[in-house]
Parts: sequence; C-alpha cells; structure tokens
Amino acid sequence: MACEYLNDVKDGKDYSFPEEESEILAFWEKINAFEEQNKRNEGNPEYSFYDGPPFATGLPHYGHILAGTIKRRFGWDCHGLPVEYEIDQALNIKSKDDVLKMGIDKYNEECRSIVMRYSKEWETIVTRMGRWIDFENDYKTLDPSYMESVWWVFKELDKKGLVYRGFKVMPYSTTCNTPLSNFEAGLNYKTVSDPAVMPSFPLKGDPDGAAMVAWTTTPWTLPSNLALCVHPEFDYVKVKDPETGKVYIVAEGRLSSLPNALPVKGKKGKPDKPGFEVLAKMKGAALKGMEYEPLFGYYGAMTGKAFKVCNDKYVTDDSGTGVVHQAPAFGEDDYRVCIEHGIIDKGGDLPCPVDANGCFEANVVSKYGADALRLYLINSPVVRADPLFFKEAGVFGVVKDIFLPWYNAYRFLVQTNTDRGLCARYVKEADKDIIAHLKADGRMVSIGSVAHNYPFCWRSDTPLIYKAVPSWFVSVTTIKEQLLANNLKTRWVPQYVQEKRFHNWLESAHDWAVSRTRFWGTPLPVWMSDDMQEKIFVGSIEELERLTGEKVTDLHRHFIDHLTIPSQRGPEFGVLKRVEDVFDCWFESGSMPYAQSHYPFENKERFEQTFPADFVAEGLDQTRGWFYTLMVLSTALFDKPAFKNLICNGLVLAENGKKMSKRLKNYPDPME
Repeated sequence: MACEYLNDVKDGKDYSFPEEESEILAFWEKINAFEEQNKRNEGNPEYSFYDGPPFATGLPHYGHILAGTIKRRFGWDCHGLPVEYEIDQALNIKSKDDVLKMGIDKYNEECRSIVMRYSKEWETIVTRMGRWIDFENDYKTLDPSYMESVWWVFKELDKKGLVYRGFKVMPYSTTCNTPLSNFEAGLNYKTVSDPAVMPSFPLKGDPDGAAMVAWTTTPWTLPSNLALCVHPEFDYVKVKDPETGKVYIVAEGRLSSLPNALPVKGKKGKPDKPGFEVLAKMKGAALKGMEYEPLFGYYGAMTGKAFKVCNDKYVTDDSGTGVVHQAPAFGEDDYRVCIEHGIIDKGGDLPCPVDANGCFEANVVSKYGADALRLYLINSPVVRADPLFFKEAGVFGVVKDIFLPWYNAYRFLVQTNTDRGLCARYVKEADKDIIAHLKADGRMVSIGSVAHNYPFCWRSDTPLIYKAVPSWFVSVTTIKEQLLANNLKTRWVPQYVQEKRFHNWLESAHDWAVSRTRFWGTPLPVWMSDDMQEKIFVGSIEELERLTGEKVTDLHRHFIDHLTIPSQRGPEFGVLKRVEDVFDCWFESGSMPYAQSHYPFENKERFEQTFPADFVAEGLDQTRGWFYTLMVLSTALFDKPAFKNLICNGLVLAENGKKMSKRLKNYPDPME
C-alpha cells in the first residue's frame, strides 16, 4: 500500500505541497497511524515531556504552530483573565459589582460555556501540521481532578512555610480589577508620553520660606502624598529665584532640572541670566524630620505624623530633583519608607482614595474630611477667639471662609459637574486637572512631559497602576538559591537563554503573588475566621467534605463559597469562611506536571518514574512565564527542576513587527 501511495507522488510543475500533505494526512487516518504507533511502543520506557496549555477561547496563530512542531502532549488552559475578559466584553461587564449583581454562578457558567469554543479548530490545525495528538484524553484546568491537585500543591507549599498573606504594592489592572504578578507586568511594555511635573512643598518654619521640590510622572498620586524622601548622603542646596523671590530645595546634582536655575549667557545683545542664588548647602540627613504644607487636605488628620521629610538610599540623582514624593498606597518603596519612618502603621489603615476600577472615590471626603475638619476646629485660634462667629457662620462658613485650603481640596474632589472634579474620575484622566489645580494654587514649579517605557495589562492592553492590595504570596525569595542551583541541572537550547535571561530573572525574583480577586478560576483552598486568627488550608476534596460535612462535586466558587468550617476554638468563635480569591492561572499552568496526572491522588508511581520531564518546549516569552512557574513549584515541592531538557524557540512576529496575539488578532488565518 505504501509503495502504491508513493507511486502517486507528482513532481515538476504539477507538484503541490499542500495537496501532498493532505493526502498524507488522509493516509495516516486510513491506517490509524497514531494508534498503531502507540500500540507498537507499549512496554517501552516512557519519554516524558510537557506542553504549556493554550486557551481555546482564541484561534491558534503562527507562534503556536512554530512551537507545536516540537511538541506532542496536549492540554487546555481554561481559567483566568483571558476567559473573563471575553465574557466582560460580551456582556458589557465593567466592574466587580456588575458580576455580583449578575450572580457568580451565572457569570462562571458563562465563562465555562466558551472555554472550549475553538477546540475543534485547534484540533484541525494541529492535525494539519502533522502532529499526532490524543485529543480524547487531553487535560483541562477546569476539571475537578486538575483543580484538586492544584489545591494539594498549595497546601504542600503552606506546610513548608512558603505561603503568606501580605499587603503589598503590586502591578494592578484597573480594567480587570486585579493585581498582577511581576512577570505578568513585564509582558507588555509600551513607550508612552506622561506628564512630568515638579510640585512644591513649603517647609514649615523655614526662615527663608523654602519649599522642597519633588518630581513625578504620576500627578494622580499627588492627592495621596504623605511624605517626601531624600537621600541622606546627597548634597542638597537651598536656592533663590532672583525673578520671583521664591526659594527651593533640591539635590545639588539635580539643580539643572529647575527651570532657569543655572546661569545662561545672553545671546544677540540680551542680558545674561544669573541663575539662582545658592543660600545654603546641606546633606539630605539634615532635612530628615522637617514638616511641610500638604498639597491637599484629604488626610489633614494625619498632620504631625505625616507630611515629613524621610531619608532612604533608594533615591537617585540621575533624574528628577533628588526629592521623591511618597504615596504609600501606590509605590513599593513609598510603602516601605513610610512604614520605616512611622508615617503609616504596618497592617493599619492605608490612605487610598482610588477604588478597584482606578477611579477616585467620593467617600474620601466623608472618610478623611471629617477628621481633618475636627482637627482644625479643635486647634483653630479663630474659633477659640470668636465662638460667636463660629456659631453664626456655622460649619460651612468656617470651612469656606477660614478653612479655605482644605475646603478647596474637598471642592476639587467632589465637583462632579465640572471637568475639574476628581470624584469617580479615572486616575490617568485626572492628571491634567490635578496639574491645573496645583498651578492655580501656586504649587507647581515646572510642567513638562517625558517619553518612557510603561507597563500595560497583557490582557486588556490598558495602563497598569501600582496599588497596595492584600494578596497571597509564595515566598520565592526563600528558595532563590535552590532555584539557581536547579537551573544549572537543566540543559537549554539555546544555552544563552538559560545562562543569561532565565538566570537573571531568577536572581532578581520577587515573592510571587498567586491570588487574584476574580471569579473564574481555581479557588484558593483557604478557610479563615473573621478575626483572621484561624485558617485552614484544604488539600483535597475528601478533606473539604470531611471538614464541612457536605458532598462536593465541583470546586469552582459558586459550588463551594457557601461552605463553612466550624472553628476549632469553639462555637463562640463562629465559623471559618473561604477567602474570596482564586488562583492566578500561571499557578495552575505551573502545577501542570502534577495536576495533569491527578497527582498524588492517582498515577503516583507513574508520575514519580517520569518526573522531571525529559523535554519541555515553548517560546522565548515563556522565560518569565511558564518556564519560571514550573521551576518555582518543582523546586519548592521536590527541590528538583521540572524538566531535564528545554528548547526555547523564537517568536513569529506580525506584519508590523509586534508579537502575534489572539487578543489583537494581528495575523492571517493559518488555514487560508
């Protein structure tokens, strides 16, 4: 039969590769080539390799096809932002509240309905490539067996002391309402133009009326300013503008950043500009503890504790003014510095006027304005000296006529009927209004712009912000040395990706935020008491049934969120409820070696005989994605790499030179 088939092969001008490939595929199907191959290999030593699971919510592009030429095993990624994003777009869902109004059960079932939307198209294209795949026995991350193994992985990590809940400033997608891990934030950088502004912060009690000058590219964070930071060892100068008489303090090495600060020789008969007069010079350490006038009055109740100058060596002198404005709700270093200097308390209330959608909250006035007003009324010499005026004018009159700086801040926040109001405004849209407001108040020294690389959400393609959020973390830094050692036990092609790109990523690894405040995913198996003093990590369906007394058939949120566990401290402590978060889908794909086999609940001996995998292959972009999560989890669980050999292929780019993307659909149909 084979010889007869080969006699039909054409040559010359009549030869067609596509037609010839179709005939070969038909021949393979006719003789059941894949099944016959498996039958002949029975009893031979197993060769194990892993396939990074794709989403079936989009069609494959040429990048998948390239990677697919060196792989065989197949599975499906069924959870996470890519699926939710499709449903949000289809149903015009804009926020978490929209999902809750709809019902998590209905929302999740909508997600389930589309996860295998293009599975048949994938099967057609993969088969057309000549790949022999058992699509009938593929794995899916939404299967209860897969999800149960993910639970086991997380509980094992907790047993090893590698899981903690923290409050951390993280990359945050305002469109998807969830924090992202550091490696997700690095997936989609773009060059953008942002405002670069220099607001002034007048020092209290300075004999020259000097003001610190900071520099920022995120004006929307200025209403949340609680402190300033300078480098303790840098030289700072107090300088006077001869034209305006204003006095500023900046790092000596950054004096040139102030407009007209340096002397300029006159051209074409025009007089020389003398530059600013240096009044004093001091180290940054001498500025520590000085108090300044806040830009806004939202957090006036924190006066005395906040609005001070701090010292830290993270401040640089290669850009800006050498003075960094601190908004602890929106900067990792800001948060750390403010805690170290007692501006905020670790685990305490963190002033943050921005909601989950990246919009300014209206209740910042009621939440912090009342405290600020109360503080003023208690200490105001005017109120003390003339109680009759206060009685006649009332609270509004006092605020408007005497309490003007803070009143203006409140008015600016809640002006919803004008372009200048912040209430319910998206933070990036508010930049111009904040700048205009501070300029009108005489607090803006310089207004410009800067082009720089900025992270965008890899799924929604919208700008990320950095925001303090509670999250569950895997302590990657604890096992960093083991990760580096296990990397050396593997063989990569090309080798430089292992020795440079991947090694450097491991070397600078941060703790991994594995939780997402979303709905469609494997729920975190953590039940916690209301006082957060008692928590239980559940590692299996059987354990959950035993602890709750309920039969469990599905592990998605709408099937288990209502289940409670009695407190082990006694009935007076109530019950433990599941935390709301679900796993980052990267945690699920990193658990794939164990979850695809339902380890350790099934196939235990077979898994242990074939782990680590002999072979892994994916594109270069997975260096900070799937390759990384595989290595972290295998090292944490078994102190082994997840694979012995790895082929890292390059990326097929779209016509415009950008990476191909199912979301952007920037590639032609591979079947055309």
